[in-house]
Amino acid sequence: MEKRWVQALNSNKEATDLLAQQLNIDRSLAEILVQRGITTFDEAKDFFRPQRSQLHDPFLMKDMDKAISRIDEAIHTAEKILIYGDYDVDGTTSVALAFSFFRQFSRHLEYYIPDRHKEGYGISTAGIDYAKSKGITLIIALDCGIKSNDKIAYANELGIDFIICDHHLPGEELPAAVAILDPKRADCPYPFKELAGCGIGFKLAQAYCFAHQLPDDLYEQYLDLVMVSIAADIVPIIDENRTLAYFGLQKLNTKPCTGLKALMDSCGKNKDFTITDVVFTLAPRINAAGRMDHGNQAVKMLLCTEDNLAAEQSLFINLQNTDRKASDQNITAEALALIDESEVLIGKKTTVVYNENWNKGVIGIVASRLTEKYYRPTIVLTHSNGLLTGSARSVPGYDLYEALLGCADLLEQFGGHKFAAGLTMKHENIEAFSERFENIVGATITDDLLCPEIHIDSEISFTQIDGKFQRIIAQMAPFGPMNPAPVFVSTDVMLAGRPYVVGTKHLKLNVKQQNSAIFEAIGFGLAEFENLLQPNVLFSVCYTVEENIWKEQRRLQLNIKAIKIQNQYDK
Repeated sequence: MEKRWVQALNSNKEATDLLAQQLNIDRSLAEILVQRGITTFDEAKDFFRPQRSQLHDPFLMKDMDKAISRIDEAIHTAEKILIYGDYDVDGTTSVALAFSFFRQFSRHLEYYIPDRHKEGYGISTAGIDYAKSKGITLIIALDCGIKSNDKIAYANELGIDFIICDHHLPGEELPAAVAILDPKRADCPYPFKELAGCGIGFKLAQAYCFAHQLPDDLYEQYLDLVMVSIAADIVPIIDENRTLAYFGLQKLNTKPCTGLKALMDSCGKNKDFTITDVVFTLAPRINAAGRMDHGNQAVKMLLCTEDNLAAEQSLFINLQNTDRKASDQNITAEALALIDESEVLIGKKTTVVYNENWNKGVIGIVASRLTEKYYRPTIVLTHSNGLLTGSARSVPGYDLYEALLGCADLLEQFGGHKFAAGLTMKHENIEAFSERFENIVGATITDDLLCPEIHIDSEISFTQIDGKFQRIIAQMAPFGPMNPAPVFVSTDVMLAGRPYVVGTKHLKLNVKQQNSAIFEAIGFGLAEFENLLQPNVLFSVCYTVEENIWKEQRRLQLNIKAIKIQNQYDK
């Protein structure tokens, strides 16, 4: 599907010129900083040089004092505490962090991850019953619980208190927990609202250290786990998340926890990790445990303190990830066939597909693949525990959660955010749901949102690109939502030698402009241009500027995102 090229507008030229002068950087880079809300020297200093002092006071979070007080009571009276979390990356890193941290102060600690296939997402009755059978009187729930009003009420009847550490949007009524840590609470004054679930757990550990005047190292040692959750949960990498990700990457690349180190070794890369590397190598492996077997396996690995046990556990998780790949490829192929064979489905603005035999653990990945292919809100459903259960994915700019709200009476349960959600429904409601979901989306989505776009930060000449230019871009990392790697466009580009295909669909080429140096470039998925690009034919490229590391050699490289021959693109 051809993408629209959309170039950002610079509306503050004075601030751009001043910032370029103050920082002694290329004006195009200053322009990008201004576009991202960085307009003064001090703001740029904070951005380029994150400090731990930029982390917010954890006691600004509503109910943090209540949470610490209840945990103190439990520790001092030797109550049994259960650390409860979801089975995905954010949930398992949260549990590993909280369990490992509080294990330093209490021997009466257990952890619990619900079974994706038997219990589903969030707080389960089975989990609460397990706690009761073990004599547990306090549950600390991470990355879930904010909408589990009925389950919390059930726990209260059994004499079990809950502390909820969640980052999802609350419902109209909060559950009756002892403490609810969630910056998205309407009454929470915490200055940053976009922490991941593991980030909330980190703030709880930080608050405990503050309250008891303990060394910062006791909670900062978990920064690598927090960073992995930030990367995997696709939360905005701005404000506090940027600081946590920045220092978390430093720790991952210098002194990772034993479990993450083993996982890094098992995937053949153990240094120079970026957020992108975490997203595409570590996160899928951690997720595979909960998708193919049980999330406990991931927590077990993350809690390892002995190298040999961690290596053994990471090997097991690697095998699960291999099985996951095969499963999601097969299901994706089946889902694509369902759509391709139906003119009705092809013509819609949404995709809703169902097969009772699809693996519940991988339908979220399949939904993402279908969204990439057809670029529209997508829901993939399968059968589980007498109901249909599904994963939903959206396209950038469209609020999927709002669309699901309009279908709430047809659903047994749903939760998530504007980009992704999970849902369950009765089998008899699938047709009515599919029709209403299509009608709601059709009435509220605009045509431009149904066409993928490449956001271009600035138009530059190749003559502007040098080592200093690339080093400044590198200092803008970690990249992610709301702080993506800058994308540039250059026109009147020509080949410098013959392009060739690597793998089956990637294009390697050398490019130049008149009077510029020659740059190595790679275009992932752009093999179709091998024969379309000819000597002396001008074309435009949009791309990121990167450092390519290969066999200890570091070279500047352009990562080409799209090519247009004859220098035509939409501004």
